[in-house]
Amino acid sequence: MSHLATPLPPAPADQASGFAHFPSLANRAVFVTGGGSGIGAAIVSAFARQGARVAFVDVARPASESLAQQLADAGHPRPWWRVCDVRDVAALQASIGDAAAQLGDFSVLVNNVANDDRHSLESVTPAYYDERMAVNERPAFFAIQAVVPGMRRLGAGSVINLGSVSWQSKTPGFACYTIAKASVNGLTRGLAKTLGQDRIRINTVSPGWVMTERQIKLWLDAEGEQEIRRNQCLPDRLQAHDIARMVLFLASDDAAMCTAQEFKVDAGWA
Repeated sequence: MSHLATPLPPAPADQASGFAHFPSLANRAVFVTGGGSGIGAAIVSAFARQGARVAFVDVARPASESLAQQLADAGHPRPWWRVCDVRDVAALQASIGDAAAQLGDFSVLVNNVANDDRHSLESVTPAYYDERMAVNERPAFFAIQAVVPGMRRLGAGSVINLGSVSWQSKTPGFACYTIAKASVNGLTRGLAKTLGQDRIRINTVSPGWVMTERQIKLWLDAEGEQEIRRNQCLPDRLQAHDIARMVLFLASDDAAMCTAQEFKVDAGWA
């Protein structure tokens, strides 16, 4: 749910660049929450480059419009998108329904939306706590609820929940966020058997510290650079397209027997 406008992510996922192309994703309908910027924009772009029919929601109108236009200008199918505050469950589910009416039932759902605002223990009120859960936890469940009937009609599907290694590495300063992200694995594991009976797979992708524009602007400083060097096993900065590549794999038929699992993309941090 970043409000920052970001340029179109680089194209890491086409055959010419040496990265994987997934024929099974061509023409599939994909829905992404929080797809207008940051990791979400990289995911939307990666699916568009695979020839998928992509829909997304975000609160950031300028960034979302810019992303959709850049993809269209590059010759990819223009994504369906809508301004939507995912704290409003009825609006989120209505957006999914309206997008499906245009694009067809969704084969893939990516629960990406999140906001990792910092806070102290003492500053959290019940209202703030509930608002953090309404952004970082609740939308995933109700988005799944909205797409599953269509996936059942299709006879299969893939749900990909974005988790985080922050709670696993005991990162301080945003406990409400880490509580919500810890619950993602419970959501994935708790629904895997139920959904699996209809050949709907559900997995978690847990990023490390991804160098989005928002992270660089708000929190990356000299101390943060040292933290990356200290904690990552690989020296390179983690980028949004690194997360998108894993999401593509899990959405594709190449991952047909992967479900109920967590896949970390964190350069070895956690």
